[in-house]
Amino acid sequence: MVRWYYKSIFDELDDMRNYMDSLFQQMYETNPTALLPAAKDVTTKMLPAQRADFRVDVTEQGDEVIVTADLIPGVSKKDITLTLINPQTLEISCERKEEKKEEREGYYLRERSFGSMTRFIPLPKVVTEDRSTASFKNGILEVHLRKSSKEAKGKITID
Repeated sequence: MVRWYYKSIFDELDDMRNYMDSLFQQMYETNPTALLPAAKDVTTKMLPAQRADFRVDVTEQGDEVIVTADLIPGVSKKDITLTLINPQTLEISCERKEEKKEEREGYYLRERSFGSMTRFIPLPKVVTEDRSTASFKNGILEVHLRKSSKEAKGKITID
């Protein structure tokens, strides 16, 4: 008598996932930075992620580069982080946490929402964080970065 082994689609998917996990593990063990974006052009090659929902305008005026960003409602100044990744790349990160409680006769409601966004903005000229300023008003972030000939990177405070 012949017995047939029935292999379901789920068994095949488990095998495929185990195979992919082993490939990623091998790649990570040999070179941990292999899963990160190439260093050649940080602004265009990023890890796969959902695009940020805020719009950004970059302009040049005299000796400064001005970055204007429309952030999502509910983000406050303390939730925003500005980092000069390299002399021609600005990182804008923001995180929003909101909790809403509502009690009425017969029911109790609690809603929590949170999220974070990060956007890397390529700059047209080399800039420095020295004497650079940032302001946040009515949901609009405006960053004034001074042009520079030397390379620098660091954090920028928001007024």
